[in-house]
Amino acid sequence: MTDAAIVIRRAERRDLQAVGRMGALLLRRHYDFDTRRFMAPLTGSEDGYAAFLGAQLHRDDAIVCVAERAGTVVGYVYAGVEPLSWKELRDEAGFIHDVYVDEDARGQGVATALLEHAAAWLADRGMPRVLLWTAALNAAARRLFTKLGFRQTMIEMTREVGG
Repeated sequence: MTDAAIVIRRAERRDLQAVGRMGALLLRRHYDFDTRRFMAPLTGSEDGYAAFLGAQLHRDDAIVCVAERAGTVVGYVYAGVEPLSWKELRDEAGFIHDVYVDEDARGQGVATALLEHAAAWLADRGMPRVLLWTAALNAAARRLFTKLGFRQTMIEMTREVGG
């Protein structure tokens, strides 16, 4: 499936089943990284994620895009404009919330194309920088993000409350 060109476009309602499936896979992957930190996947996670991303489709401060190859959605990115935050000690910034690429489309530039598209959209909105979070155990994603010019600035630490 490497012969067809990758097309990055804004997600539409017709894409929600595909992005919902991918969002649920992203949820499961993170839960597998750390079952105490990340939400547990539930029955209906696909529908829940689809509804969540569907609510983002027409916002002025967010974008959901899909990567399509030969008419099939193989990945998505969700990004938005985040306002100044005193609690996070940062100015207004762009934030990439999700990026996911199906296993059989990985290593072919799909994630890079999605991330660069989202970063360009954020730059067009005057964002001085783009932030993202990645799971500490997601070495492949960290390598990609570093290759694309992201640098480590914060480390999240988690401690469970109680026994």
